[in-house]
Amino acid sequence: MSLNIKNLFLKFSNFKKYKEIKFLNKLREEKKIIESQFNSIFFNIEKKLNSKDKISFLHSGHIGDIINCLPVIKKISENHKCNLFIKLDKKIGSHYPDHPSGEYFIREKQYKLLLPLLKKQNYLSEIQIYSGEHIDIDFDLIRDLPINLLFDNSRYAFITSGVQINLSEPFINIEEHPEIKNRIVILRSLRYQNHFISYKFLENFPNPIFVGTKKEFDELKKNLKNLEFYECKDFLEMAMIIKSCKLFIGNSSLGIDLAESLKVPRLLEACPYFPARQIHGENGYDFYFQPHFEKYFKVLFID
Repeated sequence: MSLNIKNLFLKFSNFKKYKEIKFLNKLREEKKIIESQFNSIFFNIEKKLNSKDKISFLHSGHIGDIINCLPVIKKISENHKCNLFIKLDKKIGSHYPDHPSGEYFIREKQYKLLLPLLKKQNYLSEIQIYSGEHIDIDFDLIRDLPINLLFDNSRYAFITSGVQINLSEPFINIEEHPEIKNRIVILRSLRYQNHFISYKFLENFPNPIFVGTKKEFDELKKNLKNLEFYECKDFLEMAMIIKSCKLFIGNSSLGIDLAESLKVPRLLEACPYFPARQIHGENGYDFYFQPHFEKYFKVLFID
């Protein structure tokens, strides 16, 4: 009797046993992959961190994931010159509706919007589009590992670099916006929304401003009539507005990544089906349900 026939027989005769065997086989296969393909890479990264004075990094996006790798680079820059290379036009490879770069992680348009913000960070010696340069730490490895990515995405860079830092501290250095200050700033992407909550109660408060895309704004405007739209010229200006805000509110998107990087007062609309974004440090809360949304808004905005 072939192995496939035996498995099929076991599946119908003893489903619990079948599931146990299937799970153990999966664990063995994953262990084999790590030992044969990745352990040598991670040992080599550690060796480079201990021996080299210049470290090159690669990232292919998403934009928020690039922001989230910066605290690790900042830490490494204490003893190394750090160069960041960004690979454009890497396909996501799965259905990803309403993504700003379509079927790609990051395209040239988004790179140009991000570049002014990256250039402000003095721990980045160089930022370039990747064209085959030698890479010491490839942050893209996180997507090749046989692990579940449904954990704190602020820690993705920890896994690939072997470097862990205190995420409760700010790691982006910028000035405040010269004009837009002390506003309720919102960026709610069309992805990762929490269907348990509503923003409508914010109509009782003046001048909330939206800094995402026009499509995202139009969707939220249906529920929040006094919402104003502001088109940022780039992600540096977006970050400056967020730094100058009275309070930032958003779901898992670039906005909350920037708010986390700056440690401004912030509320995360947590996603029930993909809770990979977490809050770290003071002046920040996440919420899943309406009473808690309004409670923490009061704590940060009113009290």
